Amino acid sequence: MWKIINGKLVQTVDQTRTEYKTRISSSFIKKLKKMAAENNSHIGYILENGFTNILNESTLIYDKKNRPKDRVELRTTCDKEILEALRLFAKSNKLNLNDVIEASENYINLDEVKQANWRYRIEKE
Repeated sequence: MWKIINGKLVQTVDQTRTEYKTRISSSFIKKLKKMAAENNSHIGYILENGFTNILNESTLIYDKKNRPKDRVELRTTCDKEILEALRLFAKSNKLNLNDVIEASENYINLDEVKQANWRYRIEKE
């Protein structure tokens, strides 16, 4: 992101975001890539929207027997507070973080997803 500091434009790192890696279904990743391309966004922003919406639920019903067998590693970024809240949500529902991430697919609202240029926004200090 960019900040205006003393009238000058300075490029900075967004301190509210954190990198994380997880293992999720490769078919889900393909869907995310397609959604990102169609909506001028990034996978991280799409997942973050699903995370935010799933956190509004009190409980999550997830059948562990139906876990996908095609899980692969995914590295992306997310808002630190949302990711921490998602970890606590997974723990309170006795699920793995991967399971909650995959379940968030049903909670993605593409009308509310950040655009790809969000990372190049300009903020005043």
